[in-house]
Amino acid sequence: MLNRLVGKLEGFLFGHRAITLGVIAIFTVVMAVFALQLRMDAGFEKQIPTEHEYVKTFRQYRNDLLGANRVTVVLKSRNGTIWTREGLTRLYEITQAVGYLPNVDRGGVQSLWTPNSFVNEITEDGFRADPLIDGTITPESLTPEKIAAIRQSTSAGGYVGVLVSRDQTSAMVTAELNERDANGNALDYVAFNHILEEKLRKPYENGAYQVEIIGFAKQIGDIADGASGVLVFCALALVLTAAAVYWYSRSLRFTILPIACSLTSLVWQFGTLRILGFGLDPLAVLVPFLVFAIGVSHGIQQINFIVRELSHGRSPMEAARHSFSGLLIPGTLALVTALVSFITLLLIPIPMVRELAITASLGVGYKIVTNLVMLPVVASCLHFTKAYADRALAARERRAHWLRLLARVAEPRNAAITLAVTAMIFGVAVWQSRDRVVGTLQPGAPELRADSRFNQDAVAIATSYDVGLDWLTVVFETPRVADCTDPRLGIFEDDFTGSMNRVPGVVSVSSYPQMLRTYNEGYNEGNPKMFVVPIDPTNYAALSAEINRVHGYMTKDCKMTAVHLFLADHKASTINRVIDAVKAYRAENHVEGVTIRLAAGNAGVLAATNDEVAHSELPMMLYVYAAIVVLVLLAYRDLRAVIACCLPLTVATFIGYWFMKQLQIGLTVATLPVMVLAVGIGVDYAFYIYNRLQLHLSHDVPVVKAVEQSILEVGVATIFTAITLAVGVATWSFSALKFQADMGKLLAFMFIVNLVMAMTALPALAVWLTRLFPRRSAVKSSSFFTH
Repeated sequence: MLNRLVGKLEGFLFGHRAITLGVIAIFTVVMAVFALQLRMDAGFEKQIPTEHEYVKTFRQYRNDLLGANRVTVVLKSRNGTIWTREGLTRLYEITQAVGYLPNVDRGGVQSLWTPNSFVNEITEDGFRADPLIDGTITPESLTPEKIAAIRQSTSAGGYVGVLVSRDQTSAMVTAELNERDANGNALDYVAFNHILEEKLRKPYENGAYQVEIIGFAKQIGDIADGASGVLVFCALALVLTAAAVYWYSRSLRFTILPIACSLTSLVWQFGTLRILGFGLDPLAVLVPFLVFAIGVSHGIQQINFIVRELSHGRSPMEAARHSFSGLLIPGTLALVTALVSFITLLLIPIPMVRELAITASLGVGYKIVTNLVMLPVVASCLHFTKAYADRALAARERRAHWLRLLARVAEPRNAAITLAVTAMIFGVAVWQSRDRVVGTLQPGAPELRADSRFNQDAVAIATSYDVGLDWLTVVFETPRVADCTDPRLGIFEDDFTGSMNRVPGVVSVSSYPQMLRTYNEGYNEGNPKMFVVPIDPTNYAALSAEINRVHGYMTKDCKMTAVHLFLADHKASTINRVIDAVKAYRAENHVEGVTIRLAAGNAGVLAATNDEVAHSELPMMLYVYAAIVVLVLLAYRDLRAVIACCLPLTVATFIGYWFMKQLQIGLTVATLPVMVLAVGIGVDYAFYIYNRLQLHLSHDVPVVKAVEQSILEVGVATIFTAITLAVGVATWSFSALKFQADMGKLLAFMFIVNLVMAMTALPALAVWLTRLFPRRSAVKSSSFFTH
């Protein structure tokens, strides 16, 4: 049945080449029009798992808490303090400029100049709150006396280390961003990053003052700007690949053909994304080019098959048709496996990852047409001389000569040694990768290099201010309380605050009960004994009403109050330690009617993302391997094939985890697709080698000899493909973006590891499985075991 179906498809495609290529050409032109309209598309909401427990808390109270999506701007004096007329004037101008940025919540802007920055003073009449800078003061009216008074108020109000650096050389402006404007239009983070540079950095930074800018919008904008440089490295990889393919095939036409076919599918992929309404996320910009690498890999296998057929004296038409029928099934199986691998990314409920899965799946799906149909049909239209065929045969023999040594791995004794070494490496890899980290391992923006402007700004701000730039907000809910008269909540929350202050990684804590303590002391003439949470319901309610004026700590009815834990950094280890401490406290301490909920703040969002990646990784990998098992069984109907193809793949995967740990590459939404892709690429090599093995077994060739012949026939193409692609993606190591560099290193490493496993462990397993479990009958030949 399968033989007849492949035969009919072959007859139609090669019998109607003009129609086949004409349809492909028209479709390519249409898709190119849409592909040219594709743009970078980043978003804060796309980065978060919308259904996670933490994110539900964040979204429910996002208008009542400190926003996780904020921009922080610091004006730093290069010489002297910020307490000069010029310094405060420039700070006022930056504050105004920040307030007029698109998508900025003007009520959420805070600096020394904004009315929401006030100093609490104890007077004869009790507690009074006045703005740090009186509304009657303008930059033009600043005098040394007024500047001294502002400086004193800033210190008295506790804003040193908060809005002014500890060394008094810089001052901060913070603003919360809305994902959508009043018209419902989404914030364009790439354009917004350029606005930050044009409106804030350029006008206000000079020889006397430095402007430092951080925040999600700045981070994702810098990533997008750096991602545009990926085209340079992809072009370099393309040139290296083309040079290598030319060296291999000694034909300009065969060099252009696989690259052109892969580029065609890339055009289709981009065009389809635009039609579906998607953009290209900066963190996923490498994925289309990773899929492009898969296409080149399959293209080289096709070229290898065609050149081999030409060297046997067949015409280009015959060679192309044999290549089509010989590689259609194993090639489709390999691509379908990669397709399933990417589809499993849909298990991670993060919009950006799901877009990435759709992007990659489209590209791999189109490869089935461009690499398995378009390439051989175009090749059948080419003409090659007998001299070229003779040179191809001679080159093949020269390359096969040194492969004979590698083919000796099929000898039983050598195969046993290979399996023993593989088992030891597998054991070490599993042990070494057991405590790999999900999430980021470095402070600052992990996608950017340590010497990037963003990370330099982040380090400078973090070392100059007491309030951490990463914070985790814990929410206390009392749904049955209709007013603010129950002191039990404040006392319980105060105990929690004290407990969290002792957790390593927590720099400081700002909370509702701390505000109660401060206000209670203030209303009692500054008596230190009154720095406690009041237990009188009336006093408690009155102080809560005062605290409600300060954004970010409570709702008006006290049904929600908050504790903000400011962290030293957003490393996965730091966040996990604090999350575990909160959960432990929640499990051991209870007050009737009070619920402790995790978590808001940017660290809460990161914790949710890391949690989803951690929980999705194992099921996703199991689905991928299950798909491989099913496909191998369908193709070969032999459990030996399943073991021979999947065990080396498993070893390579754990070696990859070990490699990530050694290079301090955390498993994130950026690196997870690389590991998935590594599985898809690895099984490609296995399919092509095992396919030739089954062919020879179907001709009653002894298994040792069959393995040797398989390695000699497809070994060069497999080795050549892996090394060429590894060299190509390794060029990404020089990218200005750290995550691109990490992906390049990881992918290059996985290409080589999967190659080694496919060329050593797989043949060794095939030999010993056949010796231990002899075949009762010869392998049946089918269309994809021919030629």
